[in-house]
Amino acid sequence: MNFRRGRREDYPEINLIPFIDILLVIVIFLAVTTTYARFAELKINLPTSSAAQTPNPPKQIEVAVAESGRYQIDGTALGEASIDELAAALKKAAANRDDPVVVINADARAAHQSVVNVMEAARRVELTRITFATQTAP
Repeated sequence: MNFRRGRREDYPEINLIPFIDILLVIVIFLAVTTTYARFAELKINLPTSSAAQTPNPPKQIEVAVAESGRYQIDGTALGEASIDELAAALKKAAANRDDPVVVINADARAAHQSVVNVMEAARRVELTRITFATQTAP
């Protein structure tokens, strides 16, 4: 007995065209909405100079900050001074100088607050030119 007479056996088919259409729409959507981050590098060629020293070096006020928090301004020891005492000493050191540069020589292990105190004292006496001294690595 053949009950399948006249019927063909149909195999299921996967229609790929709608699948490809949907994937294409997704790819276009992702390409349009994606932001591309550029990591730009600045290539800077710094100018060089053959001069050893400037002809008129700026007037400097040397401020040393020890690891223990003690201060020294132009060779005069202040000990553990407050901001007001630092400001008074900086004003005295800058009295006979026109627009001096405050050079902070801080120990590598000095507290950050000690350096900020020197900067605050310089701001109070209107010394705006501040720089930090460093040494080259061996």
